[in-house]
Amino acid sequence: MSPKYIFVTGGVVSSLGKGIISSSIGKLLQARGYRITIQKFDPYINIDPGTLNPYEHGECYVTDDGMETDLDLGHYERFTGIRTTRNNSVTTGRIYKTVIDRERRGDYLGKTIQVVPHITDEIKRRIKLSGDSGDYDFVITEIGGTIGDIESAPFMEAIRQLRWELGKDACNIHLTYVPYLKAAGELKTKPTQHSVKELQSMGIQPEVLILRTEVHLDEPILRKVANFCNVDVDCVVQSEDLPSIYEVPINMQRQGLDAAILRKMDLPVGDIPALGPWRDFLNRMYNATKIVTIGLVGKYDLQDAYKSIREALIQAGIYNDRKVVLRFVNSENITAENVEESLTGMNGVVICPGFGQRGIEGKIIAAEYTRTHNIPTFGICLGMQMMVIEFARNVLGYTDANSREMDVATSHNVIDIMEEQKNITEMGGTMRLGAYDCDLRGGSHVHAIYDADRIRERHRHRYEFNNDYESEYEAAGMQCVGRNPESDLVEIVEIPEHRWYIGAQFHPEYSSTVLKPHPLFLDFIREASAE
Repeated sequence: MSPKYIFVTGGVVSSLGKGIISSSIGKLLQARGYRITIQKFDPYINIDPGTLNPYEHGECYVTDDGMETDLDLGHYERFTGIRTTRNNSVTTGRIYKTVIDRERRGDYLGKTIQVVPHITDEIKRRIKLSGDSGDYDFVITEIGGTIGDIESAPFMEAIRQLRWELGKDACNIHLTYVPYLKAAGELKTKPTQHSVKELQSMGIQPEVLILRTEVHLDEPILRKVANFCNVDVDCVVQSEDLPSIYEVPINMQRQGLDAAILRKMDLPVGDIPALGPWRDFLNRMYNATKIVTIGLVGKYDLQDAYKSIREALIQAGIYNDRKVVLRFVNSENITAENVEESLTGMNGVVICPGFGQRGIEGKIIAAEYTRTHNIPTFGICLGMQMMVIEFARNVLGYTDANSREMDVATSHNVIDIMEEQKNITEMGGTMRLGAYDCDLRGGSHVHAIYDADRIRERHRHRYEFNNDYESEYEAAGMQCVGRNPESDLVEIVEIPEHRWYIGAQFHPEYSSTVLKPHPLFLDFIREASAE
């Protein structure tokens, strides 16, 4: 069949969960046997979110092919198990850069370059790129931002055009917010009505409405919204607050969201998929009562800054029949005097990734404490580097050991910049990005965890373990047990005598999904849960 296109937009307020809804739609269609992909179009002018502060945009997610993207791509992969690429993440910046580069080359033959048609045509081309490949039955496109934002206008015009060009092969889904006024004791649908009117003023009529709500909406309210927004009543779905985001696909299926989409696109509805493995996962989540407490030692006191790590830990906990309680510990506040108090009660500790000088000394102090107190410890990217530096200072005796990133004058640069990175001055997209092979040493802890000789994991960093110090580390007890076969760069370190003390230069959290949790996280939680 010809590819079908679903456009997901949001109105009234931001942060309604378009990414979770898009992921849920993808999961439900996938369960019906369709090949799906999901892409995010963001209206900001940055080329990608790689240089954005996590406080502004949450974590930066990385695809296998090395694209720094929006964190919603993590949701897409965790829910559906698909592997996204650079084609799944597009910003206004990328769109305009492509068009301007073409204009500079003379590709437009002297024409005046305008938002319509040149910018909108490039948006349309990018939207259809995955569909044109023949690999997918459904292409779900989430448009970032909120209806009415000035920067979203070219994207709205592009999907307006596509909806009419594609006919029944396209469907518009709009997610809005229905606020509850506690003082009046009333739910208000007027913001939704205005949001839909805003869409209609752009020439877009949503076929399906999803109402985000903190309070259950009764049938009369759904009918009222349907009536005032020109939407079939069976195409008005509510998305209530739920204990877990992983319940959303079941809730959407229960209300017939996937069936409504198929009817709108003249496709057979058929039987309702059982979603057996997904329900098994939820059942384990519901039944997990024993608690394992994990400390996240980092400097970004924002839930979305470590989103993929948090979700990977929660997933691993569920498969270990444990409820994971995550406690953020700000590494800027950790000192030698308060580290014991800061980490008390932790069954395991994750030394989080990041960039820059701020907060690293606290991470080093935390790594020393967990190493010397035999607390399961997992260092990721910069976290692994801090474990390496701590070991050099307190075991090898190099008290000034550091990374060149933090101290260019250190005489013991146990973490150093890659040779090919030394002359790079730009920040965006210039690191070691994407998936690389890693050979595991036989007999090591990580080899037993992965049960494989070679693995492939995603990276996002510029600095590396300095191989000049490898023999000293190995002699003192920290083993370099994973390395890239092409560059010989060290990817994984571990201390075999420790209960669980592993540092990974890569980001394993990017590869952890609901139905296939990452083995490192599974084993880490297993050991942290041991009584």
